[in-house]
Amino acid sequence: MSFQPSAVEALQSLFLGFAFAGLLASAFELFTERRADFKLLQAGGIAAVASVPVVIFSAPVLILRNMMRGRQGDGRPLSVLMLAGLTAGVWSLVSGRVVLDLLHLLGA
Repeated sequence: MSFQPSAVEALQSLFLGFAFAGLLASAFELFTERRADFKLLQAGGIAAVASVPVVIFSAPVLILRNMMRGRQGDGRPLSVLMLAGLTAGVWSLVSGRVVLDLLHLLGA
């Protein structure tokens, strides 16, 4: 069984997107002692502007974390969780592609 190069590249983008999202969210927690969250954008001022890249690239992890908590606490339907997983996967695919392109531009 062989994969087409475009499929391999898409899988690399997907995996890299999720890995980078987790790394960024964990690094933010480590350095600020605060959980990465979509509420960072509500802070206003320079803090909100500075948190935009963190929220954009860590969004797949934030989406899945919020949905899993909602499923456990509020009893959200499984279909909502699946839709959130699909959204996080597509977001991860796109952000992973951006990271791969940036690495290619930097010559890594």
